[in-house]
Amino acid sequence: MITRREAALRLDIPVEMARRNGIPSRLSETELAKIDESPPQWLAQSRANRTGAKPVWVQLSCHICGFSEAVRPKKWWPAFTYLSCADHRPDELPRPADGYSRREYDGIGSRFVGIVDSPTTQPE
Repeated sequence: MITRREAALRLDIPVEMARRNGIPSRLSETELAKIDESPPQWLAQSRANRTGAKPVWVQLSCHICGFSEAVRPKKWWPAFTYLSCADHRPDELPRPADGYSRREYDGIGSRFVGIVDSPTTQPE
């Protein structure tokens, strides 16, 4: 048996859409395969409307320990240079390259800190 969340991940739809359209809280692999192979109208329409511009799910992985989780991306997330679990120390990551500064973003997924290294602007 798999959960509704896992079914949503595999169907590449939000959990809210799965719930709203009657995907049960638990279903078998066979039931999920039938939905995927012969999608109901709402799922076929959702797939037809996808532009691919924004992913429904992304896989986050800690650069230090490898812990990973699938989450719904947020519009405000920049392109992260690194991700690390919140319990790791900042000095466990590689230092920013010369001429780069580092910014941290807390609250990424359930336990990550996002790191963005950007070129330092030079005063003229």
